[in-house]
Amino acid sequence: MSQINKLKILNDPIYGFITIPNTLIYDLIQHPYFQRLRRISQMGLSYLVYPGAHHTRFHHALGCMYIMQKAVQTLKFKGVDISEEEENALYVAILLHDIGHGPFSHALENSVVEEVHHEELSLLFMEQLNAEFDGKLSLAIQVFKGEYHRKFMLQLISSQLDMDRMDYLKRDSFYTGVNEGNVNSERLIQMLNVQDDVLVMEEKGIYSIEKFLMARRLMYWQAYLHKTSVVAELTLTKILKRAKELATKGEVLFGSPFLLFFLNNKIELNQIDKTILDKFSNLDDYDVLGAIKQWQYHDDFVLSSLSKMIINRNLLKIELNEDKIDKIKYLELKEKYVKQYNLSDKEVEYFVFKGKIKNEAYSKSSEPIRILKKDKTIETVVEASDQMHLKALSKTVTKYFICYPKVID
Repeated sequence: MSQINKLKILNDPIYGFITIPNTLIYDLIQHPYFQRLRRISQMGLSYLVYPGAHHTRFHHALGCMYIMQKAVQTLKFKGVDISEEEENALYVAILLHDIGHGPFSHALENSVVEEVHHEELSLLFMEQLNAEFDGKLSLAIQVFKGEYHRKFMLQLISSQLDMDRMDYLKRDSFYTGVNEGNVNSERLIQMLNVQDDVLVMEEKGIYSIEKFLMARRLMYWQAYLHKTSVVAELTLTKILKRAKELATKGEVLFGSPFLLFFLNNKIELNQIDKTILDKFSNLDDYDVLGAIKQWQYHDDFVLSSLSKMIINRNLLKIELNEDKIDKIKYLELKEKYVKQYNLSDKEVEYFVFKGKIKNEAYSKSSEPIRILKKDKTIETVVEASDQMHLKALSKTVTKYFICYPKVID
């Protein structure tokens, strides 16, 4: 029997050819846990706004690994000592950083698997894979948890200028057609360096950072926080909440065995063992969309109405405001729909609700982006920049919204 060639080359529309660096990475990519990411959309329901946004977490994870390879090459070229084991740990950690995402990326976190975040699930998946791969992921897990002594390794995976952000901005920009998000990741990576085991950006790269932060701000307003994307994701969350509410009352619902398991059971982080993890690993966008297609015809008015909204893209109306939503208007709208559709006070909250969205391109409260100056001193990017707009980018902008039906069928 001939041996499988595991040093594959993949063709990516963003970067061209991506090389799988070794057999461990190949085997991780081939694992069912990772293959599931082909069936998890990167941008949730954003395709209802941008029809091209059908790319997946699988695409994104491979893209992150590619730019991590480029970052490691750059740092090694500049004399940063990175062992083969450390290099591999970086590839594994960035490849698996999103493996815990549920269907439509964030909707499940707020409805079905309550109070269990995808980062926590990613870690559980990595620990399970580590057991299956005889401890070969141990260093990657240490880095992912921030327990490894070389701080720059975690910063490459999770920081305000990490490989994750560099890929998703460029990739999401490409697939949505929102060109403002198209960051120059090659230039940013060429400017990376390490000083005292901390990730820094060389001073000549400061304008690239400013453009990167501006791209992030614009992508949030135009894509991630586009009002139609916001109302679609909130509607999806409410569908799943309603389904869970009905399931706990003993209502029989259509769904795959894996979706029904999570609808019928309240799962907390400390309960998740291999059996539950395997059930979660069988959940993807298709389970949720397949169920919602059927739930359109359910007897429950709330579940069927919300499901039709998603399937037919006939969504709730959403109004965005700079100021807080007027309480009288909110109560009047609720009262109107209670009477119009004979809803209870609890049921109307599925159709009339308010909230807020925040956009913060650069967080001053998080670990800063550090600039290595020519005299080898280090400043934060805000200190080093002469651009007033960078100070503006670090200001949180909050908008308030109210959602209510146009007409319910």
